[in-house]
Parts: sequence; C-alpha cells; structure tokens
Amino acid sequence: MTARTRPFNFSAGPAMLPEEVLREAAAEMLDWHGSGMGVMEMSHRGREFIEIYETAERNLRALLAVPPEFRILFMQGGGLGENAIVPMNLSRGGLVDVIVTGAWSKKSLGEAGRYANACAAASNEASGFTTLPAPASWELREGASYLHLCSNETIHGVEFQTLPDLAALGSSAPLVVDCSSHVLSRSIDWSRVGLAFAGAQKNIGPAGLTIVFVREDLLGHALPICPTAFDYTVVAEHGSMFNTPPTYGIYIAGLVFQHVLRQGGVAEMERRAIERSQLLYRYLDDNGGFYRNPVAADARSRMNVPFFLADASHNEAFLAGAREAGLLQLKGHKSVGGMRASLYNAMPLAGVQTLVEYMKDFVRRHG
Repeated sequence: MTARTRPFNFSAGPAMLPEEVLREAAAEMLDWHGSGMGVMEMSHRGREFIEIYETAERNLRALLAVPPEFRILFMQGGGLGENAIVPMNLSRGGLVDVIVTGAWSKKSLGEAGRYANACAAASNEASGFTTLPAPASWELREGASYLHLCSNETIHGVEFQTLPDLAALGSSAPLVVDCSSHVLSRSIDWSRVGLAFAGAQKNIGPAGLTIVFVREDLLGHALPICPTAFDYTVVAEHGSMFNTPPTYGIYIAGLVFQHVLRQGGVAEMERRAIERSQLLYRYLDDNGGFYRNPVAADARSRMNVPFFLADASHNEAFLAGAREAGLLQLKGHKSVGGMRASLYNAMPLAGVQTLVEYMKDFVRRHG
C-alpha cells in the first residue's frame, strides 16, 4: 500500500508505527548495515547490537531530557508486569499508595497488594473514571514507600496534564508513573519523579519491550522474592544485558527515536497531539448529541478518546462503515463499550480529519 491508501489504525495498542520506520526496518530485515545479519539474528552482546542499543538509549535520553541520575532500563514484562516488578523493587514490603483513575491504576493497586500494604489514596471511580481527583484531596500515608500514578488511562481516556508535586503535598514518597500510553507525546518533569515506566507498544515500538527510568538512589532495595532478571539494580549494572533483552523491539524503538528527533522532538509531538485531539473533541462537543465523550474537559486524554453513539444500535453499522472507509480498530474496550480513537504520535492529522468527516457522514445517513 502507498501512503495514500494505507488505512488509519486507531488501535489502543499494539498501535500503528510511523510508515517511514516500517519501511526502514523492511529494507534492513535481511542485512543490517552490511553486517550480513538481520537484527533478530544478532547476539545481544555483539558489537552490532550494542551499537543499536547505545544509540537508542542516547537518543531517548536526549528526547525526554532524562537527567544523569536516572538509569534507563530496557526490559520485558509490559505494563502489567511492572505492576509487580515495581513493588518488588521499591516497596520494601511496606506501604504503597495508589491514585486510582481508571482500569490500569486499579490493576496496579491490586497487584501491589500482593507484595505490600497497598491502599487507594484517592479514586475517581464514583464518577465512572471520567474526572481526576484533586491532589489536595489525596490521603497520602506517612512512610509510604512510593505513590503510584497512571498518568494516562488508555481505556477511560483521562490524562494528568501535569504531574503532582508530592513535596508540596507534604509527602516524601517518590512518585512512580506509568506513562505507557503517552510517553514521547509530552515532556516529563523529572524533578517530581522517582521512577517512570512505559510499555513500548503505543508510542515507541512493538509489544514486548518495556522501558524503565529509575532514579539511582532507589536502586538496591529489591525484595528477596524478586527474580534476578527483574531486579533493577542487576539490570542497571549489566546495561540491560543481564538476560537477553527484546532485541528487535529495542531496534524498532531506536528507529522511532530517530524519527521523532527528525520531526522536531517531543515538543513537536506534543503540538501535533494537541492539534489532533482538539479537532476530534471539538466535533464530539458540537455534533448535536449523536456522539458524546463523557470525560471532564480538564481530564481529557490527548492520546485515547472514548466516545459513544447516543443510539447504541448503530454501533455495528458505524464500525463496519469505518472499516470500509479505511478507519481501523475503533471499537471501545470491552469493559466500557462504545468507540475509542487512539491518537498516538504516528497518527497523522489526516487520519483524524478523515475520521471526523466519516462521523459527519454517518450522522447524515443515520441521524
């Protein structure tokens, strides 16, 4: 398919990748830079792959302005895995506070409870996960090992526009941020973060790679039950090569990092994210009630936009017509229903423009 005929993929993850990256990977599939090997065939300790890895790490550090006191770990396990790996490394078996703002942070709370005394310090569940609890209302426990926050909830479509300043709230606990679904779409205030992690399969690369940013002073406290391959200290000491990392995922991520740098970096990705999401939200707010987005305006995600048809009997026709129009994977998560458009970095503005025009046409035919 050409750039003009390739469908627009609105999947929440694994998600679309930049076409430029896919074409580059395809061209290098059998022979990376004259090495005679494809990346999937390389030793993770060979000089060829070490070059790929070091370039990827260097570019990621530059893109997100990661301070030198943070180690960047390339790991496996995904976001769900990190829900266990984080408390095994940071909780010391003590107190863990969690801000529950949707399905993913609710899962984080449950998993942390297997390794520590985990408690919801705040929750928006009473609102149907459509708002964000004000930091002033959070009930933070003294002596908590850390506070867990999912900064963008993929299923319910709520996003923190700024990270909380825990020190201003009277807490000395480090902030742990699951930024899987909006990493590289906005800057991160590292002065407020102790650890951040992100599954790659939304804005970075293929499923299977997880990136962890951990402040060095938080290393060295893993519980005895923590598997060695998931001990952050061990992974950091071995440069993410203690066990075989997801090499092809790291390679693709490295190509994405180079692509984002060429496009203008994270600042440009944020500008585009604002432009794309505002276009869709404007239509959802001003379409006469055929479609609706339930999320409070100040909590809306730029990456994941859930919406519902007023008459759910039109859902299947809407999805079928969307597929015919080259608009893929718009069905909402099974736990909430409706529709969801995920607008990650690789989604061009043209994709959202095409979606809005299709939505208008569907109203003309079914409204």
